[in-house]
Amino acid sequence: MKKKKLGEVLRERGNISAGDLSKIVAEQQGKVMRLGELMLERSLVTKEELASALEAVTAVPYVNCAEVTPDAEVLHLIPRHLAVRGCVFPIRKEGNKLVVAMAEPQNIGLSDELKFTTGSNISPRLGFRSEIFAAIEKFYGGKVSVAEGLTSEPAATSAPAEEPGPQMEFVSTSTRQANKDAIQEAQAELVRRHTPAVRLASEVIMAAAAKQASDIHIEPQADGVIVRIRVDGVLRDLQRVPSVLQNSFISRIKILADMDIAERRNPQDGRFLVKMGAQQIDMRVSSLPTQYGEKIVMRLLNPGESVRGFAELGLPPAVESTLLEALALPQGMILVTGPTGSGKSTTLYAALNHLRKPEVNIVTVEDPVEYVLPGVNQVHVNVRAGLTFASCLRSILRQDPNVIMVGEIRDKETAEIAMKAAQTGHLVLSTLHTNDAVAAVTRLVDLGIPSFMISSSISAIMAQRLVRRLCTCKGSEAPTVANVERMSQLGLLEPVDSVYVPVGCELCELTGYRGRVGIYEILPFDETVRDAVRTGVRNEDIRNHMRDIGMKLMQEDALDKILAGMTSIEEISRVVPVHTGSFPECTQCARRISPTFQFCPHCGTKRKGSTASHSETPTRGRSSRAALEGTLKS
Repeated sequence: MKKKKLGEVLRERGNISAGDLSKIVAEQQGKVMRLGELMLERSLVTKEELASALEAVTAVPYVNCAEVTPDAEVLHLIPRHLAVRGCVFPIRKEGNKLVVAMAEPQNIGLSDELKFTTGSNISPRLGFRSEIFAAIEKFYGGKVSVAEGLTSEPAATSAPAEEPGPQMEFVSTSTRQANKDAIQEAQAELVRRHTPAVRLASEVIMAAAAKQASDIHIEPQADGVIVRIRVDGVLRDLQRVPSVLQNSFISRIKILADMDIAERRNPQDGRFLVKMGAQQIDMRVSSLPTQYGEKIVMRLLNPGESVRGFAELGLPPAVESTLLEALALPQGMILVTGPTGSGKSTTLYAALNHLRKPEVNIVTVEDPVEYVLPGVNQVHVNVRAGLTFASCLRSILRQDPNVIMVGEIRDKETAEIAMKAAQTGHLVLSTLHTNDAVAAVTRLVDLGIPSFMISSSISAIMAQRLVRRLCTCKGSEAPTVANVERMSQLGLLEPVDSVYVPVGCELCELTGYRGRVGIYEILPFDETVRDAVRTGVRNEDIRNHMRDIGMKLMQEDALDKILAGMTSIEEISRVVPVHTGSFPECTQCARRISPTFQFCPHCGTKRKGSTASHSETPTRGRSSRAALEGTLKS
């Protein structure tokens, strides 16, 4: 016998007219709210009528949790986190049976989990989600958040065949029609069979987008799945997913990303597009087999987001001036370095936005296109189709470009083509994964690029990091001994009475931080640096030369932003590398001093190895410049 739907039962009983049912079903489409909840909200049926109809649909008796007062020992049988996650509430013990109000009384996996946890057979009762959560708050204590109850979508307020989708649309990025048809068919089947997982995936993406997360991590564990999001560069827990939903939840993501759901032993990559009203989010998906299942990481990119200017990025005036001078050159290469997630692409887009003019032909090759710039020809890399960075560059050079942007230099072939383009009348912008600006030279040499090609191609190298910006709720306190030592390593010469610290408020979700700001250093290639690169001078000598010509290292820019109250010492310690070798200790007072100082600014003692006499004026940079030139001559 065919099982009746909730709407059919209500209509047959005369609780709702056919016209009202059609209207409410149409209104339900595209909303997260269940059909039963919507009927109650519109006062189309009473709670008693809905409960009676759901009893007929589910064959499980209804219980009103508001009229229940369980014993304390019964409450201890089901932990609060499990009660919230499963949307269940223990009522009473009947011998070896535990009577439990459940939003999904027909969920066999959840019943098995409750049986294993409590050691009792489960006798389910039907309950409304709102009543169960209210009972949990009353007897367990604590407010039930939306994230906590995300995995539980109760059957007590809808029929399975009439479940709505979230307020978003998923678009396949596959270019193969056969794949699109297969994906649509698989999605329809998954919606029919695993609706909770489908809704869970949608809710996770919406929650991450609402918190402006850059990444979503889905990590299988022994006792379930942890979902974490990266906000302002730091991971935080979003929610836990029960083990019974693990496979269907991950399969849902893989289907959307055009990945093989049958392949679980090898890593895979994919992507899909999410439309949320006028907003579009490009999702890059990566899977990795782990001990307890596949780990999924999704990166959220908003191509329609406006490109920031240099002022918004937090570039110091000296760095911005040097960068603008390099961008004004008709040819040459500008490299932006740093680890993944340090804002390199954002800086390049700001540079392209500065260069964008009707008379300038700008072509980019990216993986993927993170921002859409009108008037710029942007090419998306497709490795499967043989469209790589190197192959794109060869074609781009035949497109009469003035400015070329290469998303990332990953191999020798790409680096050589880009540098040859920089030597033949093109301005080339690109990124490289290195710790600082000077290390980029070593990285290029490791890739097999000759030193003479590096020195003649590059105009400037900029390194950067992103640190969290202190929220407006920040406070101040006297620096600790550890903080004083850390600031000394960064280059602080004078003691400070107080430092800014994070406090936490509702605006920053009690983290003390809101938004991010960049930390920068830039190495312009003057003739001294070009000679040093050609002859293989040590990185430390080049770094000292940077300081000689007035450039600040990242750690010094970080110190400036600490003193200005933009960020905290703890945040800088987490992100910014410190070159302690650049700050030797004074032989007299043991304080760290700049290597370009001939005399200690604290006690006046002549620095060890300095040839200056006390009658000389300690001139910044003279000794290091001479040392570098002496090294080059030798």
